[in-house]
Amino acid sequence: MFSPFSAPSGSAAKNLTRLSVAGGIAATALLLLAGPASAHVSVQPQGEAAKGGYATINFKVPNERDNASTVKVEVNFPTDHPLASVSPQAVPGWKIDVTKSKLAKPLEMHGNTITEAVSKVTWTADGGKIAPGYFQQFPLSVGQLPEDADQLVFKAIQTYDNKEVVRWIEEPKEGAAEPENPAPVLKLSAAGDDEHGGAADKHAAEPAAAQDGAKAADATTGTASADSSDTTARVLGIVGIVVGIAGVAYGVLAGRRRTTA
Repeated sequence: MFSPFSAPSGSAAKNLTRLSVAGGIAATALLLLAGPASAHVSVQPQGEAAKGGYATINFKVPNERDNASTVKVEVNFPTDHPLASVSPQAVPGWKIDVTKSKLAKPLEMHGNTITEAVSKVTWTADGGKIAPGYFQQFPLSVGQLPEDADQLVFKAIQTYDNKEVVRWIEEPKEGAAEPENPAPVLKLSAAGDDEHGGAADKHAAEPAAAQDGAKAADATTGTASADSSDTTARVLGIVGIVVGIAGVAYGVLAGRRRTTA
């Protein structure tokens, strides 16, 4: 009698072996490809970095050496799109120095004239370090982000306790291979309606009653949408279970037919 738990036939076993080998090769290739790309200093926003707005960004600094620790990180800010407001978050075990420079062209921000902007932020180990096999994140609150750029390039310098210095200063080019020491690049998203006071100001000017009605409608719509999504998910889950049971039953019957034949 056929049993669903019996050992696979010779051909089935060969197919399983081939699939396992292919899967292993693919996984190894992915690891090899992912390794170098994730080793350099990078920058990512917490949430979104919209044009014309403010954002919190993290510089992620991995330690690439197995015999030295990172003890200093310098991040140079772009001069073509200066940022007037830069506030670092305290990082235990690290001293933070913020360097400002005079602007060749003053900036106008919220009715104020800005004549200098942050040109560099330096984190120096003060009891801390980035040991081999570890990484550290260095958060900053920055703004106002430019409205006429799609990205900001920050040039970083990483120093190890054996005096080795790695310069992450090569700007990646679209369509070209990644450089050996790429500079961190912050991608900017499109500005939202509330970034420049468009929809937000319009909404604020509406009568209070109209705003309350809109809020109530939004709440009702949100509840209905959530209920509909929950019902759909349950139906799809039940259908998936039924299809799975049917597939198992078909496999058992097919096996029995082959055994009988």
